[in-house]
Amino acid sequence: MFDNNLYPINKGEYIRKRRSKDVKKSENCILCGVRDKSPDVESLEVFRKNGFIVSVNLYPYNPGHLLIFPERHVEDIRDLTIEEQVSFDEMTILAMNVLEAEYKPQGFNIGLNIGKASGASIEHLHKHIVPRYINELGFIDIVAGAKIYIEDPKETLNRLKKAFCKLEK
Repeated sequence: MFDNNLYPINKGEYIRKRRSKDVKKSENCILCGVRDKSPDVESLEVFRKNGFIVSVNLYPYNPGHLLIFPERHVEDIRDLTIEEQVSFDEMTILAMNVLEAEYKPQGFNIGLNIGKASGASIEHLHKHIVPRYINELGFIDIVAGAKIYIEDPKETLNRLKKAFCKLEK
């Protein structure tokens, strides 16, 4: 019932394109396209190390919203090897350090959406790192007509590519 109707408005075109393609899962995976540097996929990759990629989220909740995902197509965190789990955690800490230095958030939301009922629109395992700020607007403010400034993902991409390079040196 909800499968065809509930998604953020700015993601509508992306969802419709994914549903209209009759291709294999691996060929339809946008994160595998990022990994493979496919010309058909807009890459917002900022960093790659130890089998994991850090990318700006094309549909950010806040400026600096990142995705971290394994290069290997995995759909569930339980399918990661012990080494991959360690790398995933290390990349999370690195991303938080970069975001803290570049955006100065007062907190973070970090999470995984696994399975259709979780709200995951991409089956490839990925972790969201969302910088959070004191006095952000809430749901009621948005419904009441307030406007939230969201940084263009391409601007975020440029800022964070430089920031990751600085921290890695």
